[in-house]
Amino acid sequence: VVWGTGKPRREFLHVDDMADASVHLMQNYDEEQIVNVGVGQDVTIAELAEYVRQAVGYTGRVVFDPSMPDGTPRKLLDVTRLTVTGWRAKIALDEGIRQTYEWYLENVAPPRLMAL
Repeated sequence: VVWGTGKPRREFLHVDDMADASVHLMQNYDEEQIVNVGVGQDVTIAELAEYVRQAVGYTGRVVFDPSMPDGTPRKLLDVTRLTVTGWRAKIALDEGIRQTYEWYLENVAPPRLMAL
């Protein structure tokens, strides 16, 4: 069960892209203005839940509980300054979720999950 309606929108950035953007900015940006690091695209919580469902191979239905809070309707960074420097995220959200789940299975999951 996922809290809320699934309609709020959030932006996600893979940690490898964050590291890459940080190095890129250290090498290519010398202005005083703050630069937001993000992908500049958001997805609904329902879309996020679907990516996770696919990555883990869950065949059931994702259920939302609208009696629970949604939180802020939208969280999306303005990445204009970052984009002007030529940097773009390389890892799509669905791919990052899949990679993270594979890492979890290999490094953290109890042995019984490895057989699934």
